[in-house]
Amino acid sequence: MYIIFLNNIYINKYKEGDYMKDMLNIFEVAKKINIEDNIEPYGNYKAKISNYKCDNKKAKLILVTSINPTPQGEGKTTLSIGLNDSLNKLGEKSIVVLREPSLGPVFGTKGGAAGGGKAVVEPVNDINLHFNGDFHAITSANNLLSAVIDNHIFQGNELKIKDVIFKRCLDVNDRALRSVKLDNRGDTFVITPASEIMAILCLSKDIDDLKNKLDNIIVGYNESDEPVFAKDLKCTDALTILLKDAIKPNLVQTGYNNPAIIHGGPFANIAHGCNSIIATNYALGVCDYVITEAGFGSDMGALKFFDIKCRLNKIYPDAVVINATIKALKYNGEGSLEKGICNLGFHINLMKKFNSNIIVSLNKFNDDTDEDIKYLKDYVDSFNVDFVISTMYQDGEDGCLELASKIKNLEDNNIKYEVYSTDEDIYIKIEKVCNLYGANRIEYTDLAKEKIAKIKDTMYEKLPICIAKTPASITDNKDVLGWPKDFTMTVTDILVQNGAGFIVIYMGDIMTMPGLGKKSKYLGMDYKNFLN
Repeated sequence: MYIIFLNNIYINKYKEGDYMKDMLNIFEVAKKINIEDNIEPYGNYKAKISNYKCDNKKAKLILVTSINPTPQGEGKTTLSIGLNDSLNKLGEKSIVVLREPSLGPVFGTKGGAAGGGKAVVEPVNDINLHFNGDFHAITSANNLLSAVIDNHIFQGNELKIKDVIFKRCLDVNDRALRSVKLDNRGDTFVITPASEIMAILCLSKDIDDLKNKLDNIIVGYNESDEPVFAKDLKCTDALTILLKDAIKPNLVQTGYNNPAIIHGGPFANIAHGCNSIIATNYALGVCDYVITEAGFGSDMGALKFFDIKCRLNKIYPDAVVINATIKALKYNGEGSLEKGICNLGFHINLMKKFNSNIIVSLNKFNDDTDEDIKYLKDYVDSFNVDFVISTMYQDGEDGCLELASKIKNLEDNNIKYEVYSTDEDIYIKIEKVCNLYGANRIEYTDLAKEKIAKIKDTMYEKLPICIAKTPASITDNKDVLGWPKDFTMTVTDILVQNGAGFIVIYMGDIMTMPGLGKKSKYLGMDYKNFLN
């Protein structure tokens, strides 16, 4: 009997046929992709990949994205794992590459992020909790930098720091930290997935690149209104030391003993929402198919995957799978599939701009009706893209065989789309992204205008942008569902994350430190289930 961690609810589940085989020793998993001499075990079932450099990107890259989700999520991770298992069952060498779960959602409303049902990565409990310590290392490096900044000011402030913009972080949902009083100023925390050091780790190509990016973090501005960098504080070697193991990707396995790489964990609503470049590159060099995901809907993670990760890493997906559920479409239509299905139409249209191989995958629930499924299929057919039904939650490696077959028979993607040139004016960049959403008007707060004026005609204006907004809506208002047209979006703040290599554009009332819900997952936990 197994105890499976499913969205933070423990359930007892008997073995069903070959499902949930005994976990293999991690060296046996590594042998499947011929990397057994290149891992550092963390116990029997987890490992770090030690020599992670790989210049041979031979595999096909499949990006899994989604429609706008309900608060509980819609199964991108489950679909990614299930598709990987199905490809392996068909005899293909495939690896799923995922982000690490944050403790915020694990103990909050959403729960864990290691898949569900018969499509999970193991060991589930470890992955959902402290895993191999990467998040702790990132949090520690981030907060060491914050401590160094304030120590420098306390010790005489030789650099004449006037305004500090770098924030402390913590990997829990704690709304009380949205506004704190320090000895010398007011400040705010962000959740660790939104920290610049998380983005830096995920966008670094190796440890030297990591050090260089840490050097270039803007920590604040001096009395002459010039940027002060982390390297000016002479602490970035210490930060790199804290991150020397965290930069190595993590090797684990699925419930069917297939290899899985999990590394990094930025949120897609307040960060760029993709696993690390190192993990993706490594997987592309050791197998034939790489299945990866981008957080939340395609307006969030997938757009940033193309605009930030692909631009920086010179990779491009061979296909895009849009995960959809009838439940979420009805949520977007206030209970009506006919009203809410337009949300899927937006995401199909958006992804068709970037890729010629688009597949819509229905994550089928047991209570989905044949009538609703036919209505959905007919709607998808009208866009001239493929439609499949996936049942990986219920059927494991058999649940994505149709999708896996379509992936195997893909023609080459013939589209490569760039939203804007990095040389363009920042207002133009923001306008072009918001136009993709369907906005016809963009408003700016005085604070946003002031910060844009500060970077106009500087090297920082040449950076790509990272939109931070609600994931619940295509707009910046979480209550506007479906596929709205001709709406206004409001830029409320700007933050140059020079180390990460992008400018964060805050829209609407987005917050970078979530709070716990009234019915958070920690309420139903039993510590005894963690002792096995």
